[in-house]
Amino acid sequence: MVTINGEEKPYQGMTVLNILRDMNLDTGRTAVMICGEILPKSNYNRELKDGDEVDIVGFVGGG
Repeated sequence: MVTINGEEKPYQGMTVLNILRDMNLDTGRTAVMICGEILPKSNYNRELKDGDEVDIVGFVGGG
């Protein structure tokens, strides 16, 4: 299992990019941390492993 924003999900073996698409998140407005380290967008093809802790933050514009 993989923990995403505090919830366990069966996403091990999937890439970060596929998970973001599955969650309907805009990769251009999203930041991802894995096990406390920010993941560069160039590494969104990284596959998640069992036990990974992932934090996903989406940015919103406004004024």
